[in-house]
Amino acid sequence: MEDLLKKHFLDYFAVRDDVDVTAERLGKEHAPHLQCEKGCDLCCMDFSILPIEFYAILEELKSNKFDKTKIQSNAPNNKDSCIFLKDHACTIYKSRPLICRTHGLPLLFANDDGEWELSACELNFTQFNFEKFSVSNTYPQDKFNSRLFLLNRKFISEFGKGKDFGEFDLLPLKELVEKL
Repeated sequence: MEDLLKKHFLDYFAVRDDVDVTAERLGKEHAPHLQCEKGCDLCCMDFSILPIEFYAILEELKSNKFDKTKIQSNAPNNKDSCIFLKDHACTIYKSRPLICRTHGLPLLFANDDGEWELSACELNFTQFNFEKFSVSNTYPQDKFNSRLFLLNRKFISEFGKGKDFGEFDLLPLKELVEKL
């Protein structure tokens, strides 16, 4: 059972590695327009994530002996801020969720009507012609979200029995602190 759980986490980490490669490529390509740097934390919000990601991050934080006391004593003033934000920096940066790994980049996704939409941080790309965005220079959010969803579905089918979540449920990131 433990080996199967590790396999699920390794599959998640493989997706995360692919996201990082794509994000790094796009970050280099769009470097002149990205304003993101340490101290910019407007995107650091109280997100909820799929169970596979939640439990993989939890396991990673436990393995790295993450010290949760610095978090509990430093809860953000804004209830919408991420609990892992301290002094305008992410305390779980190496383990942060996929959504956090793509902030600042131009995101391409299908909206509820099935039409393609482009999203970009309002602080970035202020001097950029949006007509120049293409499939090759935007982050394919749906591609990675689909991979993550399929991993989550398998994870839930094998480990979700008796848990309080299903394949469409999201778990608040801040609940990681309670489980550490």
